[in-house]
Amino acid sequence: MVVELSFIFFFSLASLYLLRKIAKNIGLVDKPNLRKQHDGVVPLVGGIAVFITLAQYIHNHPDIMSHSQLFLVSIAVLTIVGAIDDRFDISFKIRLVVQTLLTLVMMYFTELELNSIGNIIGIGSLEFGIFAPVMTILAVLGAINAFNMVDGIDGLLGGLSIVTFSSIGIILYMQGQIELATLCIIIVVAMLPYVFMNLGVFGRQSRVFMGDAGSMMIGFTVIWLLLSSSQIENEVLMRPVTALWLIALPLMDMAAIMYRRIKRGRSPFRPDRDHLHHVCQRAGLSQWQTLIVICGLASVFAFIGILGEIFIIEEYIMFVGFILCFLTYNILLLKNWPERVGEMVNEIIAEMDELKKE
Repeated sequence: MVVELSFIFFFSLASLYLLRKIAKNIGLVDKPNLRKQHDGVVPLVGGIAVFITLAQYIHNHPDIMSHSQLFLVSIAVLTIVGAIDDRFDISFKIRLVVQTLLTLVMMYFTELELNSIGNIIGIGSLEFGIFAPVMTILAVLGAINAFNMVDGIDGLLGGLSIVTFSSIGIILYMQGQIELATLCIIIVVAMLPYVFMNLGVFGRQSRVFMGDAGSMMIGFTVIWLLLSSSQIENEVLMRPVTALWLIALPLMDMAAIMYRRIKRGRSPFRPDRDHLHHVCQRAGLSQWQTLIVICGLASVFAFIGILGEIFIIEEYIMFVGFILCFLTYNILLLKNWPERVGEMVNEIIAEMDELKKE
């Protein structure tokens, strides 16, 4: 297994370096502007490299998941459409149409649907019945765009994705689903070279971005695994409410942002600088501090979900806890508190540095 994981890591790393050169020649790069503040043009090839790495592994291990070929075709389409969007900036409506069509194909051939959300209000399992297809489409679109919207600073999308896939892998492993758990590990390892290059570990000149190609593929993969784990009749590997906790932070950020945009009379898909990472940076946190705080918070949410699954905490309790966290999250982001929070965090960090010196 160690040899195989090492191969995945270096295959992904080699793909990134090769694709960087191609991307610069064809203009598949991200240029700084008023909303995107970074130095120079950066190749948008992280998602393509992760897809190629994942595709070659699944092609060589087709039994690692059900309907593996359909899954590969689906993420291939998303990666291609995402790459076209990265290069030519196509309308979000086209992306939504493609994502919806892929969801319909997934439902038709795999029978994966969001049929039940469990006993989240304490009166028995809630079923969607004839509305299941509509709810499934909304769930897939939500997951894809949640991970797309969260991609705002170096390392953030990669870090949150690693938290999510690791958490899913842990639960699947506990349920004896070794192959699917292995797939989660493969995805995490395939993403590590991207994270290192995105953060400039190998030098600022080697930086890459994930791009829409990667964020859409990641979101679709996450929701595919969650539906496969929570909606298969007589083989539920995790409860639906647990899935909420595993993707809590991207989901909360997307919902809060879209609510604020609609409230202001703007399109919910129009980019702005009101995401959690923007708020943290306006609060005075550095990019590294913001990354650690957000990924740490996502890890706490995921840990709560895992504990709830381990100790079989009542679903309605887990759901009420999630709603309270979301309401608190939304209220805090609307408050005029950034400067003071930044000062507090910096004071804590300074005190920790002093303790280390002592």
